[in-house]
Amino acid sequence: MEHLTAKRKISIMIAIMAAMFFAAINQTITSTAMPRIIAILDGMDYYTWTINIYLLTSTIATILVGKLSDMFGRKPFLLVGILLFMLGAFLTGTSDNVYQFITYRGIQGIGAGIIQSTAFTAVGDLFAPRERGKWMGFMTAIFGFSSVLGPTLGGYLVDHMDWHWLFWIFLPLGIVAFAMIVALFPKVERGPKQSIDYIGSLFLTTTIVPLLLAFSWAGTEYKWGSAQILGLLAATVLSAIIFIFVEMRAKNPILPLNLFRNGIVTISNTIGFIMNFGMMGALIYLSFFVQGVLGISPTLAGYVTMPMSIAMVVTSAITGQMIARSGKYKRFAILGMPIMIAGMVIMVFMNSVALAVLSMIVFGIGLGLGMPVFSLATQNAVPHTQLGVVTASSQLFRNLGGTIGIAVMGTVMSNNLAKHLKEAMQSPSAPDFSKLDPKLAEQMAPFANPQMLMNKPVLEQTQASLPADVQPLFTQLIDNIRDALGQTLSTVFLTGAIVTVVAFVLVFFLKEIPLRTTNKTPGSGAPEAKESGAAMQVVADKA
Repeated sequence: MEHLTAKRKISIMIAIMAAMFFAAINQTITSTAMPRIIAILDGMDYYTWTINIYLLTSTIATILVGKLSDMFGRKPFLLVGILLFMLGAFLTGTSDNVYQFITYRGIQGIGAGIIQSTAFTAVGDLFAPRERGKWMGFMTAIFGFSSVLGPTLGGYLVDHMDWHWLFWIFLPLGIVAFAMIVALFPKVERGPKQSIDYIGSLFLTTTIVPLLLAFSWAGTEYKWGSAQILGLLAATVLSAIIFIFVEMRAKNPILPLNLFRNGIVTISNTIGFIMNFGMMGALIYLSFFVQGVLGISPTLAGYVTMPMSIAMVVTSAITGQMIARSGKYKRFAILGMPIMIAGMVIMVFMNSVALAVLSMIVFGIGLGLGMPVFSLATQNAVPHTQLGVVTASSQLFRNLGGTIGIAVMGTVMSNNLAKHLKEAMQSPSAPDFSKLDPKLAEQMAPFANPQMLMNKPVLEQTQASLPADVQPLFTQLIDNIRDALGQTLSTVFLTGAIVTVVAFVLVFFLKEIPLRTTNKTPGSGAPEAKESGAAMQVVADKA
């Protein structure tokens, strides 16, 4: 599609970004409202499934569609993805019970995975790698903008409208995006007929599903050493072995193993995995710190995280432009990763809203500098015929890193919390309840649980209901619990920072090859294509 005019390309990009925003805003708008929706549907016992089902279906769709879009073109998958997402969103809004809600969220997840996979790949169809950087920056900015607007809008809507409208309000945008893709996106001629790797697709799915479930449930639903978790991990290993065996013999593998003989692809995907491991594992607990330790309301907590998204939007857009002008990308990762780490280190020491906001700004700047780099590096390192599958592999490793990171950080938190709570309750500053009326002591006992810190109205009501001479003891108890939670979360943030340092070290092993100025297949006769082919061959030889 490089032959299209600049005006036509920009029109297509507007359509693609509309589709991306439609999927992203529908995800972020529900983040603040989900607990209330599930409570209305009387499904709190299945709350984790409303999140896990979306993660599962979107991850599987992303990796499977990557290869298929290389075979059959991006346009049909973009259209199918938008239709499935619209259908899932509409049906989710009609749910009468939590079982319907989970099922329809699964359909939404499939659509989201398809859109995410094909949208980023379509940018590669339209633009050569040298131009692609600035558009990757804009695509990253779409996610950032939706994460600014979505939670705030979702909280407002669920307070003032029926919850169903959260899933319906942006459906007209989906219709507009669908119409724009139909009208503007050119039909790509199919190449020679190729067989679909059904067996490889099956075993790739049976590898991913138990792996994600194991790390989603470990430490929450089941203990790490339980038969359920060990069984899921065993199923993952067995399926992975069979998958590798199948792919080595497949004529047209769904995930070609030769991709991972390319050093740039392997290093970039490893960095993406580790970076999301540390980043998501730490960020998931930031609102817990702001609400539980600093005592900020959920609404105001959303404003604390907003600067990160704004900083990421601005920085990623500027970074993309600079990559396009310079043709260099590694320097931005080398600059961005330490800034990300600095933001996480600030989280370790934060004790005020001002420091929390500062950590978010610093982290967002680092994220905006580093995030566009690794997808661009992998796309530039392979022939255009493998663009879809290599983009999908990047997204797969990031999703896996985030999921596993959240599970591991959860274990770090629970283990350290038990230790710090014990120390807090045995310290000289711990309140002495021995002389209290047994009924009052019983009333205050539940507040030794840090989860109670998240409900500020109940804390205030309870304190007001206690006798005046007992209120200082209650305040002392809450301060000790907050101190224990703060120490625990500092350990979690420090763990995330250390993990991210590993990703930063790996950046120095990332080989940088010139960004291609064409999408033509190396060896096709074009000078740029020959130059790109030679550069990729050097990478393959060194890998």
